[in-house]
Amino acid sequence: MRAIPTLKISISGVRGVIGDSLTPDLLTRFAQAFGTYVGSGRVVVGRDTRTSGEMVRQAVVSGLLSSGCRVLDAGVCPTPTVQLLVRRLRAKGGIAITASHNPPQWNALKFVGPDALFLSGARGRELLDIYHQGDYTKARAARLRTVEPVTDALEQHVRAVLDAVGPLPAGRRFRVVLDACNGAGSIVGPRLLEALGAKVIGINVTPDGRFPRPAEPTAENLRALCEAVRQHGADIGFAQDMDADRLAIVSERGDPIGEERTLVLAVDHVLAGTPGPVAVNLASTHTLETLAARYGCPVFRTPVGEANVTEGMQRHKAIIGGEGNGGVIYPRVNFARDSLVGMALILHRLAASGGSLSDLVSTLPPFEIVKVQFPFPAHRLGEVLRRARREYAQWPMDLRDGVKVMLPDGWFLLRGSNTEPVMRVVAEAADEASARRVADGVREKIEEWVNG
Repeated sequence: MRAIPTLKISISGVRGVIGDSLTPDLLTRFAQAFGTYVGSGRVVVGRDTRTSGEMVRQAVVSGLLSSGCRVLDAGVCPTPTVQLLVRRLRAKGGIAITASHNPPQWNALKFVGPDALFLSGARGRELLDIYHQGDYTKARAARLRTVEPVTDALEQHVRAVLDAVGPLPAGRRFRVVLDACNGAGSIVGPRLLEALGAKVIGINVTPDGRFPRPAEPTAENLRALCEAVRQHGADIGFAQDMDADRLAIVSERGDPIGEERTLVLAVDHVLAGTPGPVAVNLASTHTLETLAARYGCPVFRTPVGEANVTEGMQRHKAIIGGEGNGGVIYPRVNFARDSLVGMALILHRLAASGGSLSDLVSTLPPFEIVKVQFPFPAHRLGEVLRRARREYAQWPMDLRDGVKVMLPDGWFLLRGSNTEPVMRVVAEAADEASARRVADGVREKIEEWVNG
């Protein structure tokens, strides 16, 4: 088997391992390419708290300045804050420096266009063409611009969420525990919750980039949050990843309720007040169709990836959308996965219910999703997907992103990751044991095909 690569370049950005593949030279050249792509002008730069973030920021700023851009430096902030600022400040684009849920040794650049959306499709390919050709705009000394700090970046984001969602009812002052993973949400998360009217207990809210837990906010990584919720008698617990675009929830009992229910609860709240279309990715729970049907609303499916979902939302004029990994996209704030707007919508839904989070979750259709992933050589992906299409040909399929198979009592999706050198299997059924059997069975078949 070939070695797993430590650098991944795609139309959505570049990510790699610091001290290995993601070098200052490569970062500077990508920033030069992006400056050339946007045609100089103002570019917003923001980063998460990873210890490599300042080194990466300096390389990016150097590349942008050398291509004649004015850099609007938002400092440490969530990725959706970068997108919000691009739109509000009418910038030519933005670069978010974050590897999101990846391990500490990784970092990445995510490129944002003038419409505040991540580059994808033809736009992403155009940027890659510029990068590979190496013919970058080179500003003469007289045309070199300055770096301008955006000192109110976090305040702008908090105001945008409050303007769209509003403060909580005066009678529901929730006690909330927030686990920000010492990431980009460490400062702005508590600020937003307090502005909404909640009492906040913060854990892992020191923005030093030192991971107190694995960054992905999955149930097995939230033990400290679960304990803190029980210890403080909180109404709810929230967990973010390093760049604060994803959100997971813990009930008042200290039980993780699953990232999938983040989007479900947010959609439920929005549709209850303003029925309309919903757009989500292929890996999100089908409970969303059941829920939307209560309000007479359609659900549209897209390939996995924020850029694909936002494109689908705009095409179908969706009033809310997202991804089942805890990513809520609410266009009244921005076309971006945003844990801040997710927290606000869910607290409003909890307030409207008049009960506990556990009671609210019990009103949802029962479902469980199991996700497994494992290292996988990218050059074998096409072969395995073709084999899967033959193996499961008796069932209805969706082939827009990997292979999604519709089973009598659920479904599974098999696809290569967009961000890591791994294969992912997602399975949904009415209970965890059934979903686990499906996911494990698919993984065993893949290993048999690859090793047989």
